[in-house]
Amino acid sequence: MNGWGSFILASAAFFLSHTIPVRSSVKPWIVARIGAKGFGLIYSILSLVIFVWLIVAANRAPYVPLWEKAAWMPYVTISIMLVVCLMLSFSIARPNPFSFGGARNESFEPSSPGIVRLTRHPLLVALALWSFAHLLPNGDLSHIILFAAFGTFALLGCKMINRRTRRKMSEAGKDYDALWVATRAGSLFSGCENSPSVFLRLLGGLGLYVLLLSLHGPVIGVYVWP
Repeated sequence: MNGWGSFILASAAFFLSHTIPVRSSVKPWIVARIGAKGFGLIYSILSLVIFVWLIVAANRAPYVPLWEKAAWMPYVTISIMLVVCLMLSFSIARPNPFSFGGARNESFEPSSPGIVRLTRHPLLVALALWSFAHLLPNGDLSHIILFAAFGTFALLGCKMINRRTRRKMSEAGKDYDALWVATRAGSLFSGCENSPSVFLRLLGGLGLYVLLLSLHGPVIGVYVWP
């Protein structure tokens, strides 16, 4: 199926796959049968496959221009993507009891929260920045729908996760608001001078940035440099 039909089908598959499996009435049932690691692995692979399908479908949809791409627009996207890559590098696999993607959440120290001090949902904020940054140089209808939907989905996801995490912490006898107040009072750079992981995460973010710039043209078909 080509054209708008494929794009609509891919969009529906993406949003259904990111809402149904993670529902509180569905995820425990799946985890009980394939385990938490199995769920994480299958869910990650499924998300990646559908994401690629959605990008390809958007590229193949009929071209309906809504605004002209100015010469300066790609530079704005390129600049914002550096922030996105650094946010991803400093967010992945670190303690974060407020959002998804956290690792070793029981070891979270509100006095040294790192990037979590800036936002409870750094991964979702990075997704929103990626989405809205790509809106600017992609002024055709299919890509506007694609990136606007991603950005809106990320922002709505922040609110949904806030409610769910607050409920779970309350059930466990923990004070969500008190933990967030303590986190906001913590130091963004506490311990950085003695932490090699900070330097490694910085290198990882810069490396990801260079990798995306290098592969965007050969893989996506759109070369980033004007």
